Amino acid sequence: MSPSYRAYGLEVHSLTPIELLQISPVPGESCDLQIEQGPEPEWVRDLLSLPAKILKSRQEPPEGAEPSLILKQHGEALGFELAYSDGIRFVTDGPATRLWATCQPPATPGVMQVCLVGPVMGFVLRRRGVTSLHSSCVEFRERAICFCGEAGFGKSTTAAALALRGLPVLAEDVVPLQESGGQFLAIPGYPRVCLWPESVQMLLGREDALPLITEGWEKRYLALDGRQASFAAERRQLGLVYVFAPRVDDASAPRIDAFEPREAALELIRNTYMNWLLDRRQRAEEFDTLCRLVERVPIRRIVPHAQPEKISELCDLILRDAEIHLDSIPNTSRSLHP
Repeated sequence: MSPSYRAYGLEVHSLTPIELLQISPVPGESCDLQIEQGPEPEWVRDLLSLPAKILKSRQEPPEGAEPSLILKQHGEALGFELAYSDGIRFVTDGPATRLWATCQPPATPGVMQVCLVGPVMGFVLRRRGVTSLHSSCVEFRERAICFCGEAGFGKSTTAAALALRGLPVLAEDVVPLQESGGQFLAIPGYPRVCLWPESVQMLLGREDALPLITEGWEKRYLALDGRQASFAAERRQLGLVYVFAPRVDDASAPRIDAFEPREAALELIRNTYMNWLLDRRQRAEEFDTLCRLVERVPIRRIVPHAQPEKISELCDLILRDAEIHLDSIPNTSRSLHP
């Protein structure tokens, strides 16, 4: 039997070790996603021979930190191909139960795994009908607290800062949601927080204070292995969502503001993962889901300060605000089915 991992609520099997994922403590006989690497298998060749249509083309500037991406659909949604400009490729079947991964220089297997556990798993969840927030998520008082916002606004850095204070991290960048028993659950991802060097400098005083994700790439990671920080491996009731606004150089920052319900719903719509993949029916269903979420979970706006050294003050503010709002919401985590 291939090694079994647990990530994003899925039982994942892979003959090739996936270092970033958590090995399933009790491997199940069922498999939600089978991952393959190596030579192109027959089922992939068959899919790639079908007529192709480009669904998304993201072109990054030459000096950009991320590679360009082309997403293709093969046949009538019988398969999908995600091809990165640095030589990394992924192919899934239509229902996203099988995934093939490969990479060519200058890409490395380490970078390929980062893509796999982040955007590719986000795509897999979308194909399986799971709504996910583009968010980092920590556990506080047995509830999940999500941090949403655009890239570079501070989601991962804030989660890492709180992790260094002892709060377990459920996920970063992709947070799947499950509606159950009238509440929403946040589903754990994988036990790392990936950080750019400037964030490591801000949190730990040196850019090289954390290990590189892989040689040849400047990004580093905070391991959630119980040493410096820990991983929250169980689903938790979603208790709060904070949406990051742009940083400001203002005496009132950092601060936390309230949202009107309509504005909160619009912010969540903007901050669901890969929402550009949805058709009209799926958008309507997701809108209804997010409206229910806004009715049950406080949505708050964080306005961070432009000065990096204000991160400690921001964490203090978040914890005080979370204590107030979580105390007003019944904790039903223990009564919800995992």
